[in-house]
Amino acid sequence: MHSMMTARRPCLARHKQLMGGRFRFRSESEALLDVVEAAYAGHAPHRFPQAGPELDVELRLLPRRMPAAGEPPAVRTRLDGGILCGIMDEHNYVLVSPQQRRAQVVASADMLDHPYHLRYELVEFAVFLLAARCQGLVPVHAACVGRDGRGLLLLGESGAGKSTLALHSLLRGLDFLSEDAVFVRPDGMLATGVANFLHVHADVLHGIGDDARRWIAGSPVIRRRSGVEKFEADLQRAPAGTRLAATPLQLVGTVILSRHTAGGSRAELAPVAREDVAACLVADQAYAMAQPGWHRFEQWALGSPAHRLQRGPHPGSSVDALQRLLG
Repeated sequence: MHSMMTARRPCLARHKQLMGGRFRFRSESEALLDVVEAAYAGHAPHRFPQAGPELDVELRLLPRRMPAAGEPPAVRTRLDGGILCGIMDEHNYVLVSPQQRRAQVVASADMLDHPYHLRYELVEFAVFLLAARCQGLVPVHAACVGRDGRGLLLLGESGAGKSTLALHSLLRGLDFLSEDAVFVRPDGMLATGVANFLHVHADVLHGIGDDARRWIAGSPVIRRRSGVEKFEADLQRAPAGTRLAATPLQLVGTVILSRHTAGGSRAELAPVAREDVAACLVADQAYAMAQPGWHRFEQWALGSPAHRLQRGPHPGSSVDALQRLLG
């Protein structure tokens, strides 16, 4: 696999400014470049104060093979001589060299029948790793919304409601940065991410307006590895009046989502002690804790304003609570 990292072939290219980095996607396959366009076309060109690195992603399409029944194999990760590898099988894998600022995505043609897995588990594997490792970003499992350049990290275990709250925040006019993966620059605590798709359960359709309902209900349904099915809503097709974060957001606090609902008529916010924030980070940020820059992020998280949010009877009251924190 290492020899493939040195191969350079004449090919088509697409250039994208993503997460502070200047990405060049190269391929001989229009179909794979279409996947890149579907993922990143129209995305806000986030930049940090200093010029970002130039990052190269080569995409190779192998001939169609007889696919296994059902979804593609799960990705296995390993480190091999400085190359970070994400491997589905011998025909579908990712190689990332942070030192060379390069990555290679190899996919068989049958993966084009699985665009969610191709984009999320192969292409974004390369994009996220290059952006994080080449810029010292801390990858946090969280959502992030904000206003006027200021952002709140929404923490909580899977199923706590981060995506639902991010959706309602978007529909209420807050700036949407990410629903699940936030990348924090420890120098200045600026947060970036890729606001391309939003994944929500069908039950959100009962609490939103007609335009938003048509947008969500008309989106394809994807099935995650856990077996959970969700709508995959393209944020570029969100209703008029919604806003994606045009620049990285300055983090001003954290909100830990509780699985419990408030007893009254609206959501309730309560300050969280340092030890509770620390416990939340240990429980839900195992991957981030092993990354360079974690210590500085942790110091910020333990020292910045932190609140626990108990949901009210309607998600809108949770957005009201976030708006109060943002001022």
